[in-house]
Amino acid sequence: MTHRILIVTAVAAEADSVARGLPFGGPGSGELPLPGGFRLRRHADTLPLPGGAPRGPEPRAVVDVLVGGVGPAAAAVATATALAAAALAAASRADTLRATPYDLVVSAGIAGGFQPLAPLGSVVVSDTIVAADLGAQTPDAYLAVEELGFGRSTHPVPARLTERISRALGEGVQRHTVAPVLTVSTVTGTAERATELANRHPGAGAEAMEGFGVAEAAAAYGVPVVEIRAVSNAVGPRDRGAWRIGQAMDSLRYTFQLLSNTLFVEPAP
Repeated sequence: MTHRILIVTAVAAEADSVARGLPFGGPGSGELPLPGGFRLRRHADTLPLPGGAPRGPEPRAVVDVLVGGVGPAAAAVATATALAAAALAAASRADTLRATPYDLVVSAGIAGGFQPLAPLGSVVVSDTIVAADLGAQTPDAYLAVEELGFGRSTHPVPARLTERISRALGEGVQRHTVAPVLTVSTVTGTAERATELANRHPGAGAEAMEGFGVAEAAAAYGVPVVEIRAVSNAVGPRDRGAWRIGQAMDSLRYTFQLLSNTLFVEPAP
């Protein structure tokens, strides 16, 4: 059985780091066009089977990496497009890899980390994906969209999934934490805003701009979703000189190297 994973990043540099961590490049790998001008980078598993067993006619795993754009709306559109294309291919059997619906969707990239929980260079694995400012500001308090009586602002991640990811990273000695990841439309640039978000979402590990959009699309297709972020900067006052983007990109690459050797070649929960 071939396991199929869709990884959605915001920009090409993040997709490049993810791809460098994937030791996949067998038959069927390459770029695939999607409607709307999107392109998937397809990576087919070439790892040897355990014990030297002979490989079957299909790869154990196919990982598609997609550059979806910045922000939750762009990410939702790109993710839904890829999921719809996979469903159509599965229905028609037009895909040479005999496409089936994706087993897992991952929102991935770099992010700001809430200190001291998520230090620079570490990785945050979401246990919840949260639309941090989807609601209403009132004179008394902020109200999440659920409190207004419509919509949702959170997507819980299956506990078994986060546990397996955390175990793989721990075995690879990749520093990480499992915590909520916030989706914002404006990156935090002040201490006041950082405190506000931390108080509103206790235990949050990171903030980024795409996870909730990816999660909304995945939920519409009934596919498990998780967000994985490498921390490039602290959430708070904007100080470009203190950012460690290269270090975060290295952590992102190593994270997906570890996952491609374990999680990606096994059934998702």
